[in-house]
Amino acid sequence: MTELDKAHAVIMAGGSGTRFWPLSRSSRPKQFLSLGPDDRSLLRATAERVWEVIPPSRTWVVTGESQQDLVEKELPELDRGQILAEPVGRNTAPCIGWAASHILRRDENAIMAVLPADHYISETDGYVDSLRRGLEAATHGDYVTIGIRPTRAETGFGYIEVGGELDPGVFRARRFVEKPNRQRAEQFVASDRFLWNSGMFFFLASRILDAIDQHLPGLGNELRRYDEAARSGDEASAVRATYADLPAVSVDHGIMEKVDAVSVVPGSFPWSDLGSWTSAWELAEQDEHANVLPEDGICVDAHRNYVHAPSGKLIALVGVDDLVVVDSGDALLIVPSDRAQDVREVVAKLRERKDPRR
Repeated sequence: MTELDKAHAVIMAGGSGTRFWPLSRSSRPKQFLSLGPDDRSLLRATAERVWEVIPPSRTWVVTGESQQDLVEKELPELDRGQILAEPVGRNTAPCIGWAASHILRRDENAIMAVLPADHYISETDGYVDSLRRGLEAATHGDYVTIGIRPTRAETGFGYIEVGGELDPGVFRARRFVEKPNRQRAEQFVASDRFLWNSGMFFFLASRILDAIDQHLPGLGNELRRYDEAARSGDEASAVRATYADLPAVSVDHGIMEKVDAVSVVPGSFPWSDLGSWTSAWELAEQDEHANVLPEDGICVDAHRNYVHAPSGKLIALVGVDDLVVVDSGDALLIVPSDRAQDVREVVAKLRERKDPRR
């Protein structure tokens, strides 16, 4: 048995994708859509990349209860028991902890690869190499993450400062840095010592649960109650009863920033976290004026626009620049590109109105 035979993949697929409204809805959020130059959903593409290293039989998906059927449809290779349905989203630390407790019941030596479902990665070979390096580093007991080499001074990402090389392609992570302002981001990129925090993690299942006990003891206590309930076949009821009371904290803030022995694998593959419609514009094929339009669209003196519309609808832009226009049939979004992050405020207002189009 090799170390990879102990590897389990945990795909986090519970996000709401509010910044991709109106295509992303509460009934079918971002991870179930095809948003890059790929016909597959983001979730399906993530799983197929992972399966180059870890088989479907050791793949787990954590998602919301309302999205469980969607996951089953997208990933029919998984048994229903491999889909962990959260009654309510509580950020990544509870999600990862619950998955770790499930996996540890089956394999006390298990290694976890924890991966977001909603990122776009266009090149598989480099990704698979980083995945293998991350899993190998985790076998030594380190907490490991993949860092992405920055291509610009991005203020919307967290950063990781890189220290000395521990093994080929694996480095000590000196510190995690919150999303910086523009000046600091430019300094980080110029220094060549910082990577973007990708949100991909690797660790022994037992190690992450030990860290939760130390740094998030309330969560650790509740996970042990879930284990006890599982032994009597009543875990689902226990989860529904108390999951909403778990601390809503990310694994970055709750664990990774506090533990020792953190390593980072610099990712050598094209990556996007698809954080807003401007990310979709960056990935799409653009015309000579950097516009992205349906095939028969017309632009007159228009530049750097992104338009998505139903098939068969003719789109014409005249004298406008830097717009995002998304027509989903029952809703139309028009927003300046530099305000694309604010689309989630529309969803907040729809939620207040109890509008089903949210």
